[in-house]
Parts: sequence; structure tokens; C-alpha cells
Amino acid sequence: MIPVRITLDPAFRVGPVRRRTFGSFVEHLGRCVYTGIHDPAHPSADADGFRQDVVELTRELGVSTVRYPGGNFVSGYRWEDGVGPLAERPRRLDLAWHSTDPNTVGVDEFMRWTKAAQVEPMMAVNLGTRGVQEALDLLEYCNVRSGTRLSDLRVANGSPEPHDIRMWCLGNEMDGPWQIGHKTAYEYGRLAAETARAMRMVQPDLELVACGSSGVPIPTFGEWERIVLGESYEYVDMISAHAYYWEEDGDLGSFLASATDMDHFIESVAATADAVRAHKKLAKRIHISFDEWNVWYQHRAESKPPTGDDWPVAPVLLEDKYNVADAVVVGNLLISLLRHTDRVHAASLAQLVNVIAPIMTEPGGRVWKQTIFHPFAQASRYAVGEVLRVAIDVETYETAKFGDAALADAVATYDAETGAVALFAVNRSTTQPALLEVDVRSIPGLQLLEASTLANPDHTWSATADDDTSVAPRANTTAEVVDGRLRIEVPPVSWNVVRLGTQA
Repeated sequence: MIPVRITLDPAFRVGPVRRRTFGSFVEHLGRCVYTGIHDPAHPSADADGFRQDVVELTRELGVSTVRYPGGNFVSGYRWEDGVGPLAERPRRLDLAWHSTDPNTVGVDEFMRWTKAAQVEPMMAVNLGTRGVQEALDLLEYCNVRSGTRLSDLRVANGSPEPHDIRMWCLGNEMDGPWQIGHKTAYEYGRLAAETARAMRMVQPDLELVACGSSGVPIPTFGEWERIVLGESYEYVDMISAHAYYWEEDGDLGSFLASATDMDHFIESVAATADAVRAHKKLAKRIHISFDEWNVWYQHRAESKPPTGDDWPVAPVLLEDKYNVADAVVVGNLLISLLRHTDRVHAASLAQLVNVIAPIMTEPGGRVWKQTIFHPFAQASRYAVGEVLRVAIDVETYETAKFGDAALADAVATYDAETGAVALFAVNRSTTQPALLEVDVRSIPGLQLLEASTLANPDHTWSATADDDTSVAPRANTTAEVVDGRLRIEVPPVSWNVVRLGTQA
């Protein structure tokens, strides 16, 4: 059994738990919108056609923000197509995913959905085929109360109150050659700066996110951030980061260590932003919006868009079926995001429904939870107060992709008001259980409230529409607190949550 020694002390805090860490993402891609969140033929559909069973699971998942409408889709999107009478909305080709978008769901419908789902919207503007004026037009439509052509149009379309969207993404993945309107760092940095400056003339207190790198392997990684922030630092609040991970060629050991790469990504972007800050001699600090992250098997057949003359509406795309190992990695990525809460001020699990998603639906039929639903829901529910800087003593193992990695990883949160402690931990070993010994003597009087483990002897086990409970977390009966020390045995390839409190 692998010994893992962890020390918690509320004096060593990283920063507050940010609700925006638990954001998600809805893109007009595959079945995420149509037959995902929107399915007028479904028995639970509301007047706008939104599935209420999906709304209920979105709340249970604990989603705080939702980024919309893309993603690659936004770089060719004309937002005006999705407002006004449905019969007058045009059908458009979506070049990003070789699909047809009927524009049945647009800005106003999406905003009504966010209210039903109790989430904060994060709107992206098209800086691929469009620019400053179109971003200003969308801002006027959404946030100006009335008295202008576009704000009055919103009122006439049935939304008398402003949508009051606070967070805005200035384009999407503009460093990627796959992006419609792909730009160099200098081209995009200047456009982002001019767009942000103009948007602040309308509403100075907006929170604006510039496009960062689409991944560490991108050749321009690091230099892209330096140049973009060199042009736009004064006008933006955050820079984005995107990362996806998957098991390749049976290399489970490397896959389970994916969070080490996320750690490197976050720390590299933060260091680059701070270097620009030092060069510009500014007090303001740029933070990170990790607004696309997940496990995504990009080389599977369902990840390949249609080709040729077929431009379907809502094709099956990116519908990964997640197993136990995928859920453990998603949990570990959440650990990484939490322990960097001083720099990561927002994040978005990509995506919410059907498309590389924790929630799956059948058109007109069932809805169910994938394995990755559970670590996200638990972290969102139990991470409260301050993130603690956890000391971990554990052996390392060698991975082919990421070098040496710890056999276990963990983070903890502490709520000084209630005395609640939550420990989130993963065992990365593929063969050996681990004994976690957690020193909590710095918080006197802690009692065990609950311990759970998500694991399975067959880590390839997945949820199905008929059975989405067999891979849910189970109570861990080995957990106990004795003399200020928590002991818990956890199996290989596992996600683990322990809740402690000063009162039972």
C-alpha cells in the first residue's frame, strides 16, 4: 500500500474558492444545443423548448457560469440571425463544424435558459470574421436598457430588461490555424485591445477575457501570451487557457498525470503575464480564465465533422463515452484549478450536454449522468471558503509524457465560518491502493462527516442510459479521525472526497 502523508493548516491559504471555477460551456456544436439543452418535442420542454430534466441536472452539477455560443462556432457567428421572430431567422452554414445552424436558439432564448438553470452567462464575441462594431452592437443589444435602436429591438423581441452580461470573451482560439479568421499574435492583440477599449466606453466595469494559447503544444505558446498582452494588457482582465487530455495507446500512467501538465500551463501563463506587467510597470495583475478543459478523445470517429455536401443540423459529434479513469482525471484537473485559485479566476468544463459532456440525452427521451459528472458536482458542492496550500509527501513514478509525477495528488478547502474542511484526493497508481494519512491537528475538534470514493476494479467501466449509478461515488468506510489525524484507504485509479467538521 502506498503511504501518502498530507498536512493541512489553515494558516497556509492560496486564496478564496471562486464559484466561477465551476463553469461550463454550451456551443452550437453537435447535439449540445439542439436535442441537448433544447428539445421542443421532449415531455419536459418549457415554452422555449428547453428540457427541464437537463436544467435540473445542470443545477445538480453545480454549474456557476456558462460560456456561449462558442468555441470555434463563434468565429463565424452572426448574432443578429438568432433574434426576432423564429420564422424570419435564416439557416446558416457553420464552417467550424460543417453543420447547419437553424438559429432557433439565440441570445434571448439562451439568456432565459440561464435564468432557469441559475447560471451566470459568459458571452463570446466574433473576432474571426467580424470586429469592433459587431461586438459593440451585441453589447448594446444585451446590456443597454433602452432608447437606442438595438436595445429597443431587444425590448421589442420580448426582453424588456437588459441581460446585464458581465463577462465577455474577445473571440476564441485565435492562435489556432483551424480558426475562421485566424490571426497572428500582433493582429489579434491589436484587435482585442481596440474591441475591449470600445466596449469599455459603453460599460467600463465589464470583465473581459483575451484569447490565450489553445494548448501547450501550440508552437506559439508563451510568445502568443506575451505579444497579445503587450498589446491589450491595460484593457483586459483575464487571458484564456484551453487544454484537453486523453489516454493514448494504453498509456494510463501518463493520462492519470495530466494535471501536472495543467499545473505547468497555468504557472507558465501566469509567469508570462507577470513579465508583461513588470515591463509595463503596472500594478494591475492579469488572471486566467481556463474556459475550455476536459478529457476529449480527439482522434475518435465521432470527433470528426461531416464532409462534402452534407451539412446536417445537430449531428452526432464529440460524444465521448467516459469511464472511471476519465472521471479520476477530471477530478485531478479540478484539484489543479483549485490549487491555482490565486490566478485562475474562472474556468469552463467543455461542454455541458452530449458534446464531451457530463450530461447525455436521447432526443425526446432519457437523460443520464456520465462518470465525469460526479467529481465536478462534488467539488462544486463541497469546496467552500479558502483553498489551502497542502503539503504532500508521496513517492513518484515515471510517465512517458510528463516525466516524474506524484502517485497521489490532493487539495483541501477550509471554511472558517463553519469549520468545514473538504479534502479532494486522487490515487494515480494503476495497481496499488494508497493509505492517506492527513494531519489536521491545526484545526482542533474535527470530526469525520462523510467520505466517498469513485473507483472500479475495471477502470474502463462507463455509465449508460440504463445504468448511471454503478459508477457513482460510494461511501468509504475505512475513513477515521484519531488524535487529529485522518486515515483513509483508497483503491488504485480513484477519486476521493472527505468532509470534516467541528460539529457532527
